[in-house]
Amino acid sequence: MIYVDADACPVKPEILKVAERHGIEVTFVANSGLRPSRDPMVHNVIVSASFDAADNWIAEHAGAGDVVVTADVPLAVRCVATGALVSGPTGRVFDDTNIGMASAMRDLGAHLRETGESKGYNAAFNPKDRSRFLETFDRLCRRAKALAPRTDGKE
Repeated sequence: MIYVDADACPVKPEILKVAERHGIEVTFVANSGLRPSRDPMVHNVIVSASFDAADNWIAEHAGAGDVVVTADVPLAVRCVATGALVSGPTGRVFDDTNIGMASAMRDLGAHLRETGESKGYNAAFNPKDRSRFLETFDRLCRRAKALAPRTDGKE
């Protein structure tokens, strides 16, 4: 299963394209504004507008071997802990080897913004980010399929 933190996710079409190619179900989770799909492999979950409602829903449902797409580092921390394969929309992979540093850097950035030491501007999403995401996401989908238990009775 693929879980997408869909609020402001810039790569929804790419997710659908790759997921369809791999035959993996996709669940978009957002506070509002999801376009309905007739594809039975695509699910939309609308959660309350409360703070972190989408993140909490994804963290409660994602598990080992699932793929999660989020730019939210605290959500990535929670999902990596369950064994999920996690990517940001720019193709940045979050895993056991780098999630601690990603979390520490996020916290440092928040502190610098709070103290006025940094303006905290994020770089604009660009075509290279989209391309990097497609490559990373395809690789994670292949890994997820390899990790999935077989249902055809073969080993």
